[in-house]
Amino acid sequence: MYKLKIITDFDAAHQLRGYKGKCENIHGHNWKVEIAVISESLNDIGIAIDFKELKMIAESVISKLDHTFLNEISPFNEVNPSSENIARWIYYSLKDKFDKYPVRLDSVTVWESEHASATYFE
Repeated sequence: MYKLKIITDFDAAHQLRGYKGKCENIHGHNWKVEIAVISESLNDIGIAIDFKELKMIAESVISKLDHTFLNEISPFNEVNPSSENIARWIYYSLKDKFDKYPVRLDSVTVWESEHASATYFE
């Protein structure tokens, strides 16, 4: 079994509704996103998926979040834009995009700082 990972990023603001503390106020992060896929096999040149393709697929989803106020974007206009919920949203936004590749999405980790992250996987 092989696991491949890429890291990408986006900049966005959010506020956590109902949170009792500073994060209840609008604030921003330089979010880092780690996307991992797994594969049981490699193609005839020894790769599971080209990292370039993996990055393009990731960017097709992540670009929707970049330089936004997350609370105004569906589903975060109804669901709190926590790191956990963002990781889950990215995961399900990406999951079907790998159907034509010999890989499957393993996990999505969203880092809101160097020291705090949330990972979603099935």
